[in-house]
Amino acid sequence: MSESGEGQGGASGLDALRSQIDSLDDQLLDLLDGRARLVQKVAEVKQAQRRESFYEPTRERQILDRMTQRSRERGGPFPTGAVRTVFQEVISACLSLEQPLQIAYLGPEATFTHMACKRQFGLSARLTPVGSIGAVFEEVDRGLAALGVVPIENSTEGVVNHTLDTFLTSDLRICAEIVLEVSHCLLARSDDTSVIEKVYSHPQAVGQCRKWLQQNLPRATIVEVASTSLAAQLAQGDARSAAIASEMAASLYGLTIVRRKLEDVAENVTRFLVVGKSGRKPTGHDKTSIMFSIKDQPGVLFRVLAAFADEGVNLTRIESRPSRRRPWDYIFFVDLDGHAESAGVARALAKLGESCDFVKVLGSYPKADGAPPRAGRAEEPR
Repeated sequence: MSESGEGQGGASGLDALRSQIDSLDDQLLDLLDGRARLVQKVAEVKQAQRRESFYEPTRERQILDRMTQRSRERGGPFPTGAVRTVFQEVISACLSLEQPLQIAYLGPEATFTHMACKRQFGLSARLTPVGSIGAVFEEVDRGLAALGVVPIENSTEGVVNHTLDTFLTSDLRICAEIVLEVSHCLLARSDDTSVIEKVYSHPQAVGQCRKWLQQNLPRATIVEVASTSLAAQLAQGDARSAAIASEMAASLYGLTIVRRKLEDVAENVTRFLVVGKSGRKPTGHDKTSIMFSIKDQPGVLFRVLAAFADEGVNLTRIESRPSRRRPWDYIFFVDLDGHAESAGVARALAKLGESCDFVKVLGSYPKADGAPPRAGRAEEPR
């Protein structure tokens, strides 16, 4: 229907529909203000209780799941996939009224960790990029940030050892996880691939796109750099180069997206952890991460794993890392289904004391949708 008045209803009909939309928008704004006022009252209660952190991923998960399910049941025309995004931004804006949320993350800007932060915390959070995983933990530990976000594993390239190692000396807890689909783009100053002599990117991104590079840019020199964002910055200053990076990096550095979806494996997912100073209550849809070292005895690892099997607890990931205390001594990192406070998990953890030198619960937290499959070793995905 054209705006010239042609088609059913004509101009007057279009004006009437727009007037109804304006009225609904006014009602939406009134409802948002009403929600914000209630959130301010919640903040007053939390302040009276002297809570250290106002961020409650358990409560957020319940809201997002409830509204998504309600959208499906109603069957209305508003896209169900967009409901979660809209309410995430509403929650983010309201949370900023309770307490401005300062988030430290493994930077720089326009990396996939940055994208994960924006997805989890919305546009109202204050995001601070730092240069290393250790620095993220330090920012939170010193109180300069309420929470930190670090990568933990990629479905293609595997676990991030630096993140695991940092938990050895940190008292921070895992309070949420973020699962982000990672899709790489070829960025350049123009869309003419014939002039590209050099391609910049992070080693992990190069590994995930190696087949595409061999087939489409076989003569280009591959230059590995510290992050995909730095790769885009370098490509910005070199007309004969390109970068493998995110769409966000293209926007930030004014580059053309030459090709999308370069990754050799279509289902390329990275998992990130949100770390803070306090734990989270059960939601009924939780995951727990632990670390432990075992005594030097025959069959001891079998007994440890059997403790979980006996209680019907599903282990979703197990990794080992050198303890750095003495040669050939290892720390085991395990992810499992369930909350540490649930009966079966609690009984299994209690049994570990018989076979372990130490056991540390890194955190229990709501499961993210679309958790990646098990994986092996990886560099730091940025």
